[in-house]
Formats: sequence, structure tokens, C-alpha cells
Amino acid sequence: MEFDYVIVGGGSAGCVMAARLSEDPKTSVCLIEAGGAGEDLVIRAPALVAAMISGRPKLNNWAFETVPQPGLNGRKGFQPRGKTLGGSSAINAMLYVRGHASDYDEWAELGCEGWDWQSVLPYFRKAEGNARGADDLHGADGPLQVSDQSEPRAISHAFVEACGQHQIRETQDFNGPDQEGAGLYQVTQFYDGDHKGERCSAAAAYLRDVKLRSNLTILTSAEAQKVLFDKKRATGVQLRQKGKVIEARARREVILSGGAFGSPQLLMLSGVGPEAELSQHGIPVVHDLPGVGQNLQDHLDYVLSYKSKRKDVIGLTPGGLWNLAKAGLDWRRTGTGLFSTPFAEGGAFFKSDPSVSKPDLQLHFVVGIVDDHMRKIHLQHGFSCHVCVLRPFSKGSVGLSSDEAGSPPRIDPAYLSDDRDLDLLKSGARIMESILEAPPLAPWRAKRLYPNDGSDQALEADIRNRADTIYHPVGTCKMGTDDMAVVDTEGRVHGVEGLRVVDASVMPTLVGGNTNAPTIMIAEKIADGINPAAA
Repeated sequence: MEFDYVIVGGGSAGCVMAARLSEDPKTSVCLIEAGGAGEDLVIRAPALVAAMISGRPKLNNWAFETVPQPGLNGRKGFQPRGKTLGGSSAINAMLYVRGHASDYDEWAELGCEGWDWQSVLPYFRKAEGNARGADDLHGADGPLQVSDQSEPRAISHAFVEACGQHQIRETQDFNGPDQEGAGLYQVTQFYDGDHKGERCSAAAAYLRDVKLRSNLTILTSAEAQKVLFDKKRATGVQLRQKGKVIEARARREVILSGGAFGSPQLLMLSGVGPEAELSQHGIPVVHDLPGVGQNLQDHLDYVLSYKSKRKDVIGLTPGGLWNLAKAGLDWRRTGTGLFSTPFAEGGAFFKSDPSVSKPDLQLHFVVGIVDDHMRKIHLQHGFSCHVCVLRPFSKGSVGLSSDEAGSPPRIDPAYLSDDRDLDLLKSGARIMESILEAPPLAPWRAKRLYPNDGSDQALEADIRNRADTIYHPVGTCKMGTDDMAVVDTEGRVHGVEGLRVVDASVMPTLVGGNTNAPTIMIAEKIADGINPAAA
């Protein structure tokens, strides 16, 4: 098989790249995805994310683990990542968040010319089809449908009120002129048409209407094994599908969109990465590129959960399960109701101290009990809140566990390796606790899970015992010009030809918010810079 472009990874960025590059009918594109087609009911129905996120069983989920984390008392962290067309946008909470405008200005200051806020804003707007309509900050005609939640629970409004009692003002738009505040998240969800109420994953947004293009080939259940090279030029990809090893040749470019774990892993398996790492696994070196797999950044998350006195939240009691079943039938008819919830209905961006220039902490308020990524089940109605440090100082790495493509990557986020992260997380946890104990939540609030004596030592112990990711790993193929940069500002891999990386791994720093919308923006911007006709 031979194509102009071969894209590895059908996640958020890969779907965008495949759709945009195949807009030119003279350009042939192949998209390779290890998972399925991304059209399952469990993906389309927002509430059924609970069946996927735990990785038990591994349903549309790679369900990776980290190496033991010294900062988390030696525990292995859990890293769910989407294994299906749509990638992690098929198994996430659908929250549409861009981060703070200054995050992108910082990218430009770090040497990523053309990635400042004013330069990336047009690509956010290009991607976005917001139900509220277009304005200076938002788009209305893009493929990614963004909507308000159809029927948020009463408790989510009470959460926003409780935040207001703690000097966190209400906001209607976390992606507006000022990110700071508390409110209800907008979600990547279809708000009209035949798919109303369904998850709008990147695959549903970008591929559903174009997948039958004659110049676009989509290979699912196909796992890439390595990039093929002629000297230092990428010429294609070796993959395994249905037990057979085949090659997809690229006349112009190979584009890696495997995410913060998959892209550095495939680069190293292909001989591009730190020479010491490659030699350790007996992999011939195509190009010694020390930054591959370094600079891993992620949002470490600490959760408080409470049982609820009221039953208008999610509960795994017999009555709660019956209500969910009825809600599923209603959702099939109307696209609204409990089955359309993102679970994390409310949130806040706030400052740990008035002296800081922008929000450095984020809350996700969830209308059910969430414990260990849904791997510990509690048969009660309840609610939870998550807090994370938006710009962590701790940085980790991704390496190889073996030279076999089917082996999981070695993931070491190095959580809490910088003490400043623990101090900030403790500050955020105390503010979160005060919000959850505020009067507006009293009608729901019952017994707290994992109570402690309130001391600083007890809080630190609880964080080290229970904190884990909130699913935003980035940075392992960072963009830039310094010695540890992996790609240039167009995603082209330094030191080789015909090879790009386009996904969250190219972010030089973690943005102050959720990472799905920024990943889609990155792909829109890089795709726009590729001119197939001139190649």
C-alpha cells in the first residue's frame, strides 16, 4: 500500500489530520488506528463513559500503568487512554476547555514562534461549532459541536453557589475573556440533528461525514510497529493487522499522532530517541534525539467524595440503577436527561493566593462518587470534587519497557517530585474542602469518604495515598529550538525528513486546563500549514 500521507493514531489529532489532508481529492491519506471504529453505543452515550474509564475490562482503553511513584508512597498510577477512533476524546468527560491565553504566549516565549494566543485563536474558532454562536473568541461553524449541558443537576448549581461564598465568582464561559471563576462546563456534545445528545468525539466530528472519501483509507484494529526509514528519511510504517505484518508506504510524510505515550514510544522503537535508551533495548539508532520521551507533564488530581442524602445524583443503588435505565431510554428518544451528563458538570478555575497572576488550580465537580477511576465501587448516591495544580513543576518521562511494539511504554510522571506541587495541591485541597462543606451543599452532604483529622500531616498522607492523574499527559515530543526539543513549530521531527508528530506530546508546557480542545487546535494549525499541492 502506498499513500501520500500515513498517519499513525486515530485520536483527537489524528482524526483532524486525516480529515483536513484528505480535503484535497488529489492527496491520498491512510489513517492507522489500533482500536475500533468508535461508533459503539458505550462511546456515543455520555453516561456510559463509566463503563470504559476503569479499564476493567479494557473497553476502548489502553489502561496503562505508571512505574511506582515515590511521591505517591510507591503506588503505580493509572493512565487511561482511548484505544479507538477518536482516542481519548471517545472516553473523556467531554469538557471543552482551552486553558489560559497566557499559556500560549509562554509557548512563543519559549521559542515556538507562531504559537502565541492570537496565532492559535483562529484554529480554536475554526474547529468549534458552538451552540451559543460565533463571536470574537468562539466559532459556530466548525466540525466539533460544543454545547451547554442539557439538564445539569441541581447540586451542580449549588456547587457554583458554594464557590461564590468562597470568593470564586460565577462565570458563564471558562473560555471567555477571563478564565477565572466557577460555573458549568460546556461539553463536546451534539446539540441538534440525528445525533443530538451523543458524545461529539473527534472521530464523530471530523471523520463521520468524510470516511468514505475515495482518497482516505482508515485501518482499524491495526497496530503500528515501527516507522520505516531510508537512511534518515521516513518512508512508511510497518503495522500488524489481523495477525499479518504489512507496510503502508508514504510518498510525502509519516505523521505520528499517538499521544504523549504512543508517539515517543513509536519514535524510540523506530530508532529515533536518546541513544542510551535505544541501545539498552538493542534498537539500531537512526537518529540520536535526546528529548524524545522527556518533559512529561500531567495534572495530578486529588478527590474528595461524599455520600448524598438526596437521590437526584448518580447512585449505584437498585433505585439509582433503575433511574439510570429509564434515563437511557429517555436519552435514546430525546438526547437529553441524566444519560447525557458529562458527570463532571461543574468546575472552577481559581487562584491559590490573590498575589498570583492567573488561576493555578482547577476543580471538577462530579455528580457521583468517583474513587480510583471508578475501580473502587461504592453502592451509594453521592458526589465528588477533584482539585489539580494547573502548571505542575514536576516533570517525568516516557521510555521503553522492551523492544516489542505490543509492550506498554514505561511511564514515569514523577508526581510530587517537586515539593512546590505538594504545597499547591494542599492549598487547593483545603479550599475545595471548605467549598464542599459550605451551606449550599448541605441538603446533599452526608458522610465523607476517607475522612481525616484535618491536620497538615493527615492531608499530605491522604494525597500521597490516593492522588492520581486527571488524564492530561503532554510534552514528551516537545516543540521548540533548544537541545531537548523533538519537533519544530510545524511538528517536523528534528534531524530526520518526512516525519512529523502532531498531538499533545508536542506541547512544550502543560496548559492551565483540560487538553482535548488544545490538541485539536494543534492539529488544525499544523494541517493548515501543510500544502499537499506544493509537496
